[in-house]
Parts: sequence; C-alpha cells; structure tokens
Amino acid sequence: MASEPLGVELVDAALAEKAAPLVEKLVADQVASKLTAQDPTLWGPDAESESAIRLSWTTLHKSSRPLIGEIAALRAELHAEGVDRVVLAGMGGSSLAPEVITGTDGVALTVLDTTDPGQVADALAGDLSRTVLVVSSKSGGTVETDSHRRIFAKAFAASGIDAARRIVVVTDPGSPFSKLAEEEGYRKTFLADPNVGGRYSALTAFGLVPSGLAGADIARLLDQAAAASDLLSADSPDNPALRLAAALGAAHVEGAEKVVFADTGSGIKGFGDWAEQLIAESTGKQGTGLLPVVVEGLGAPGFADAKDDATTVAIGAPADPAEISVTGPLGGQFLLWEYATAIAGRLLGINPFDQPDVEAAKKAARALLDNPEALNGGEEASNVDGFVQIFGSEGVATEGKLVDVLRAFLGSAPEAGYVSVQAYLDRLDDASAALLRAEVAKRSGLQATFGWGPRFLHSTGQYHKGGHQNGVFLQLTGAVENDLDVPDRPYTLGVLQHAQALGDGQVLAEHGRPVLRLHLTDRAAGLAELVRALQEVDA
Repeated sequence: MASEPLGVELVDAALAEKAAPLVEKLVADQVASKLTAQDPTLWGPDAESESAIRLSWTTLHKSSRPLIGEIAALRAELHAEGVDRVVLAGMGGSSLAPEVITGTDGVALTVLDTTDPGQVADALAGDLSRTVLVVSSKSGGTVETDSHRRIFAKAFAASGIDAARRIVVVTDPGSPFSKLAEEEGYRKTFLADPNVGGRYSALTAFGLVPSGLAGADIARLLDQAAAASDLLSADSPDNPALRLAAALGAAHVEGAEKVVFADTGSGIKGFGDWAEQLIAESTGKQGTGLLPVVVEGLGAPGFADAKDDATTVAIGAPADPAEISVTGPLGGQFLLWEYATAIAGRLLGINPFDQPDVEAAKKAARALLDNPEALNGGEEASNVDGFVQIFGSEGVATEGKLVDVLRAFLGSAPEAGYVSVQAYLDRLDDASAALLRAEVAKRSGLQATFGWGPRFLHSTGQYHKGGHQNGVFLQLTGAVENDLDVPDRPYTLGVLQHAQALGDGQVLAEHGRPVLRLHLTDRAAGLAELVRALQEVDA
C-alpha cells in the first residue's frame, strides 16, 4: 500500500464541508507556492526571523542528492573492514526519522534515544568489532547523545578498537560538535543543512546518513519526495497538503484538538511516532495546538470510540471510523506532513518552527544533577503499594491502594482533557509498559498518549507545557540494577534518567498540571501490579 500515489481523502463529509472554505482561502493566498519558495512572512511578523532560517526542507529532495554517493562510499568502506552493525545515538528528529525509514525498509538499525542504563548496555553488548556509531546532534550538546558517545568511545578503546575510526558524526556546519569531531579525528563528519529544524530533518543528513549506512534505499526515498513536490507546491484545491491542513484546522476550531493515528496497512513502520514530534512540537504553544495520539489499530481505545475532541486519521487505505485517510510512500508522506503541519501553524496563528517550552525541562534536570542530595535520598514516597512507590505533585491524592490512587488521578482530568503516560524505562526489556496506553484510555474514557522518557521530551514535551493545558501526567520510573558511568561526567546514566523525570515533573507541576509518579522498585513485578490496578479502575 505504501506504493500508492500520495493522497488525502476527507472521508467525513461534514469535515470536508468545513474544510472547503479554508482550502479556498489557502489557494487564494498562494500559501503552497510561497511555502515552496521559502517565504518567511507566512506566519506573521513575530515568526519571520525564525522561519527565515527554517524553510530549506521544502527542497531537500534536490539538495540532499549528493549525500547518496557519500553514504554509499562510506558504507562500502565499512563493510570492507567487516563493520556492518550501525548504532545511532540521537534524540528527537535525529532518531525518529531514521527509525521509521529503516523499519519500513526492513534493515537493522540500533537506535539509542534513551538514558536507561539497561537499554544502553544491551547496545554495548552487541559485537563491537562489527559496530559503527553514528552520533547525530545539531550542536553536540544534547546530554543523552553526548553520554552515548562517551560510553561507546570508552567501550571501543577497552576492546582494542580505534574509537575514532568507528564514530561518524552528523551535525550542523560550524557547530561545537563539528569542531570536536575534527579534534578527535572521527571517521567522517556529515554536515546537515543548518536551515532545517530537527523535526523537519527527515530528508537531511540526519535522516539519511544512519538510514543509508544501515542499508535503506535513500535514493528511492528522495525520489518519492521529488515525485510529491510539484503536487504539494501547487496552489490548487487538489493539493493534499492544503486539504489535510484545512481539515485539521477546521476540526480544531470545532474543538478537535487531538489527532489520532492508526495504520491501515500502509507498509510504513512507526510513522505515527515520527509525525507525533512534527505535529506536537510545531503546533503546541501559546495554549493551543494539535496533540497527536498514536494508537495500536482501528479498534483501539481512543480511535474506535473517539469523541468530538479528536480527529481520526488512517495512515493507509480509508477504513471506518477514520475521518481522514492519507496514502502514499514514505518519502512523499514525509513532505506532505511537513507542508500540512507548517500550514496548520498558519491557520492556528502560531510559529511552527520554534519550541519555546522545550528548554525548561532540560534546565530543571541540569539543576537536579548539580544538586545530588535532591536526587539521592532527598525525596520520600507519599505511599507504597507492593512494588510501587507513589509520588504526587501538589493536590494529587496519593492515599490508599494503588487502584484508589489511579482512580482519583484519572478522575481529576478535565472533560475533553488527556492522559500522558511517560515511561522512563527500557523500551526493549520493559516493552510491556506500552500496553498501558490502551488500558488508561479505556479506563479514563479520555485520549491517552504514551511516550518513552526521555525521548518524548524532544517530541511531545513541547505540547505538554505549551499546548492546551488540560493534560494529566502519569510518570513511570524504575529501579536500576546495573548502572553505567558516563566517562568524565559526575553522574551515571541512571542518575541522569532520574533527573530528567523529576525535572520534567517539576516543570509540569509549575504549569499547574497534575503529575503522578509511580516508581517501580521491581520493574517487571511493578508493571504487573500497575496493569492489575488499572483493570480494577471503573471505566
């Protein structure tokens, strides 16, 4: 189905009718052609300086072509040396696109977008003699990615491997990271287009280098985007990006502030996780925005029973009860959703290229790292039930059994609000935590999202603070059995992970949002107890 032509079908007749005048206005204002021409005035004077340096993504299907040969040459060199295992250290836009590209192409890529010591240890346990580490960061200052680089460099050296020959860098020109890469003599540095923000970077070096080194067909991906480009640039009512943006904008006016994604056989693996960052981080600000909700399928809670606060979108063929269907190959869909999201930003009256609330959680985590007492023994659980320690922000009830706490917490969410489940755990060994999304949605009757921490901080984290302020936040943290030191840093990965959870929780609480943190003293047993407790909560 991924080979179908690019298209957007507004299945719901009422939504199509509401969207039609917005499409006409977008056509009349020549928004599509101006966006392709990289006109920075489309989002108003306040956004102009930022958008002026963030629009090169509209022509990446052309400008990224030289990367194809460079990546293929490096891959051939590595394979000749017996190096065929690719590990990617990157967060947000640096990891989400490569994961969907390689997943869709069926090639192996180990993605490190975590601070969980167990998950990083799993990656280290692979055959280092066959491993190349791709470190992707616009500046190099991303704490997770810098930690991964340090840990792998030490592990390579300990195995008698020249670390510099096994590290490939993707960064912006002139960044501190590009200078470090030169000083350290790393194998190769790919410089990405600096006029593209992270969440729009799927077709830059950030998306293509790790994917191409892993064996994905990146030339085909660029061909797919090129084939879509003329259609998306046209000031025409048939432009699928205009239709999609108008539908989302019209639905938002009617109170549908969530966008629920289900795959209907598109052949694209994990597309919702990529679109989640693009939409949430681009639109979730100034108290408005579109909250993406990625669900398990058409029959999942939140999709099959979606209420008026949500618009349901099928990635793939139209299927009941989806209101919108989006078809087409991955390269085309990347470009389609980037156009539609930027245009939706215009309709919502916000700047789709900044992320004003992302830094707050990072600052809070850094402050905690500088104050070890606050992390080690400085906090005391309000309550303990079995393998679950219970912590709550001000006003969150924590008394009674776990089922009582969950019932009260889910009941505290406002009507048409949402529940965000945030798991600061190992997304491989603790994968069952993802089952909580559907259970929470079913028991609360609300839209529920699920994110692995800290990766969601580089994705939906912006919306949580800047978007509609009607969310409640369920944090999961877990005991660390075997921690990992971060070389030349005064903290371990486990301490960093804990600081990130507490820091984000503090910021959410400062925004007046309820935060319930459940710390699993035994991860497997605690998750099992949590699922049992949720199943006892009345829907």
